[in-house]
Amino acid sequence: MKARPAHPRDLLRELTLALLPLIATVTLLVLVTQPAYMALLHGGKGLSPYAYQGLVQDVLQYRVALVDPEVTPEEREERYQQALSSASNRKQYAYLDDLEASDQFSLSTVQRALQRRTPAGAQRAADEAIALNNLVRDYSADQGAAYERAFLELRRALIGSAVFSGLLSLLLILRSLLLWRTDRLRAQQREERQREALNLASHEMRRPLQALLLSAEALRSARDEGMQQRLLTQIEDSAAQLASRADLTRLNDLYLDVTLRVQPADLGELVRRFSSSRVHVTAPSPVVWPVDANRVRQMLENLVENAVKYTQGTVEVTLDAPGGAPRVQVRDHGPGMSDELRGRVFLPYERGPQSLGPGSGLGLPLVRRYARAHGGDVSLTHAPGGGLLITLTFGQAEARVTAPTPARKLTPG
Repeated sequence: MKARPAHPRDLLRELTLALLPLIATVTLLVLVTQPAYMALLHGGKGLSPYAYQGLVQDVLQYRVALVDPEVTPEEREERYQQALSSASNRKQYAYLDDLEASDQFSLSTVQRALQRRTPAGAQRAADEAIALNNLVRDYSADQGAAYERAFLELRRALIGSAVFSGLLSLLLILRSLLLWRTDRLRAQQREERQREALNLASHEMRRPLQALLLSAEALRSARDEGMQQRLLTQIEDSAAQLASRADLTRLNDLYLDVTLRVQPADLGELVRRFSSSRVHVTAPSPVVWPVDANRVRQMLENLVENAVKYTQGTVEVTLDAPGGAPRVQVRDHGPGMSDELRGRVFLPYERGPQSLGPGSGLGLPLVRRYARAHGGDVSLTHAPGGGLLITLTFGQAEARVTAPTPARKLTPG
């Protein structure tokens, strides 16, 4: 159960998300500051009214010189040339074209009036210059208000961008925390599943390992050739069961997401293997059904072992096929089980009466998992006259993996 490697598209997506606050902030700033930028750009460096005020002053001084007898002709000519020079230099007047287009006053009118060199012309030039000065003053006030609005909009845009960027960053941080928490939960779930698989494997290997050790010990002292052959067969069988239950490459298929290796098998032969002095088996032969024989054997081992553990009397195992589908019933004559415990006994680590024997509480949950994988189920009911009756049913199992080729035996025959 290895972790899936990161795909380049996933890395690109995460990189894009990491850059998203920067991209969004820059884009938002460009969009919301564009009006303020354009207002400042078209406004230039600001409007200076001093040139217009100078024009008014020069024209008024010339007008006074025309009517003041104490002014000499040379001084009068000098003031005339000064006023005419101011009226002729259009470049020094900011936004003059805009002002002339918005009203009927113009600098050329001032120039033509001065060129008359008469008191009436001087008066006309003075009125026109004063009108231009008043226009530029109003225009300057309007431009100042536009600048103020532009700066306020820019301020709001900067604050809004900062808030948006902060919220977006917060959402991305929360997303990262959620992803981290999700990955952590997935890792914990993987660890729990691996631990569960290992616990189940350990639980299921215990019986064949004990049988293997007992058979090997008995083989040392066996003198009869027939006994030796039977013990070797038991050793082979236990070794095969260990291999079947401890395949580390298939722990998930064996114990969690159960994957069966189905082939027709005689259930009667599997059931009769458990006949002993305390286990009375009734099984017709043959009862052939498509099953995973190794998993069926594990189910029967758990059911019979539990029945023997929790009773001192005989355990009855019966195989029949009512309605065509096989059914195995295991009945004991023990103390029975409360309804509450029967509702929980198929949960992992839930066990029967604790005082009757040791156990891990993994056997019955595994039996139910295997039974349902075979299209059937397992149930517990009160047996008539006392004790428990465990019923294991079979359905149509889905063969997801083909059955392996049988391994070569160590013993002849």
